[in-house]
Amino acid sequence: MYKAPVEEIAFTLKHVAGLAPALESGRLGDLTDDLVDAILSEAGRFATEEVAPLAEIGDRQGARLVDGAVKMPDGWPALYKAWAQGGWNSLTAAPDFGGQGLPHMLHVAALEMWNGGSMAFAIGPTLTIGAVEALTAHGSDHLKATYLPKMVSGEWMGSMNLTEPHAGSDLGVMKTRAERRADGTYRIFGQKIFITYGEHDFTDNIVHLVLARLPDAPAGTRGISLFLVPKFLVGEDGSLGPRNDAYCHSIEHKLGIHGSPTCTMIYGDGRFGDEPGAIGWLIGEENRGLACMFTMMNNARLAVGMQGVAIAEAATQKAIAYAKERTQGKAPGWQESGMSPIIEHPDVARMLLTMKVLTQGARAIAYACAHAVDLSHGEEAKHWSERASLLTPVAKSFATDAGVDVSSLGVQVHGGMGFIEETGAARLYRDARIAPIYEGTNGIQAIDLVTRKLPLSDGNHIRGFIAELRDIAVKARAANAPALGETGARLEASIADLQAATEWLLATLADGRQAEALAGATPYQRLFGLVLTGAYLAKGALADGGDGRNGERAALCRFAAENVIGETAALKERVVSGAASLQAARVVLE
Repeated sequence: MYKAPVEEIAFTLKHVAGLAPALESGRLGDLTDDLVDAILSEAGRFATEEVAPLAEIGDRQGARLVDGAVKMPDGWPALYKAWAQGGWNSLTAAPDFGGQGLPHMLHVAALEMWNGGSMAFAIGPTLTIGAVEALTAHGSDHLKATYLPKMVSGEWMGSMNLTEPHAGSDLGVMKTRAERRADGTYRIFGQKIFITYGEHDFTDNIVHLVLARLPDAPAGTRGISLFLVPKFLVGEDGSLGPRNDAYCHSIEHKLGIHGSPTCTMIYGDGRFGDEPGAIGWLIGEENRGLACMFTMMNNARLAVGMQGVAIAEAATQKAIAYAKERTQGKAPGWQESGMSPIIEHPDVARMLLTMKVLTQGARAIAYACAHAVDLSHGEEAKHWSERASLLTPVAKSFATDAGVDVSSLGVQVHGGMGFIEETGAARLYRDARIAPIYEGTNGIQAIDLVTRKLPLSDGNHIRGFIAELRDIAVKARAANAPALGETGARLEASIADLQAATEWLLATLADGRQAEALAGATPYQRLFGLVLTGAYLAKGALADGGDGRNGERAALCRFAAENVIGETAALKERVVSGAASLQAARVVLE
């Protein structure tokens, strides 16, 4: 059973990602170290004792469509109500609407724990929190007053409606349409697919954020508008009125996250209401909907990264526990009678350490990204905004790839028992596989990283960040600690690979050879993530968390330097061979 790693989460937040110095400087208001610990402890308890025990039931039963309504797995509606009553939906929301106004770092830390308990459960509340952020940033005063208090409290949930059967990542070709009405509302017509938690029985109202196109809108993404479309219309007194003309037509049968209802939504076919058309209200300005939705999408990308971290942590815990109990053969040097636990076998130990390295690295990257989000609203806003922008695609992609890689290794550690459903290792692998796909595939994240984020401030932000990473490597080498071995020198070499690949990409983009740059974008993204993993593990190994685990962190850091981040040299070569890759693709794939 999953146990939330509260101590490791707290250490990474405070001593690696930057929470401790932010608290000491007062940049996070009245937040104190004791309050941070209390919040993390309670989030961990809820994830361990309330969420995790229902994960298997959710996977086995799944969300079901019964007589046109979605029925959630047994125990899940009560679990959601307990979650909402605990105030978890309101952690980062604005106090004006009942929120607690806490830093984003605490939100993502809690997200890790809830997803570790059950990714299928946690994704629903995650979308509501994203909808709250978009509505807070772009909604009218009337919409905020009407919907935000009940969404912040968790009494109502939200959903995000982008994808259509013919329009996956290319939203510019979407067909869902909106028609203006004289009373200032709009009528929405169309079909959306892959809508997570588009229908469920957790709450009595669902607030859909829907992208649609007006009749006179410009072509492409410049002509998309964002609308709020509730499942039930809301009266002036806040009470629920008649059913809106929107409903779930079907739900998908998926590889994983079975408890999460993935819905096909129909808007405006006349099933409900006096006339066809789902009634909606404009969020932001007409034809500016994608910019509004990006408020929700950017934070959702980090949230999906946390799913990768959570699955990796859960898979690592399960694999280590199994490897300690399962006996098989005799490991080299085994002196006791009988078979040795498989954790004593060198290859199993290697797999487990690799799982821990990728998990810890992904966690640190994601928390550092959340830290940048928090500081982007205060002093040095430009610097921290660029840092958050730079880290978001890496946090999403590296962490979700790690979730897949680590859960796959978890199945391998279990051997044949991992391939059957009894141990739960297979469920984690199945659940993990969606995360590199949704909220922008990891290939799209690589395009965003290379074409939009590297050139920030004419490339000087990424150069400054690389200099910060090099300082960590220098400190690791200067520490001259036997436990770290050659960590500093190896990390410096990997950082040099990152710098060389970065400069090549910036020069290639400046020359207008975008296709060549993009051919190396995905290898570059992994290169970046591995360097960050090595640097953040070294930073943690050099810190003193006061928990007596310095030796453990140093050993893991050394293993990472000697066995994991050395991949950067080959990745750099893959980045700079963009032209050859394109030429080969044209020859082989035509």
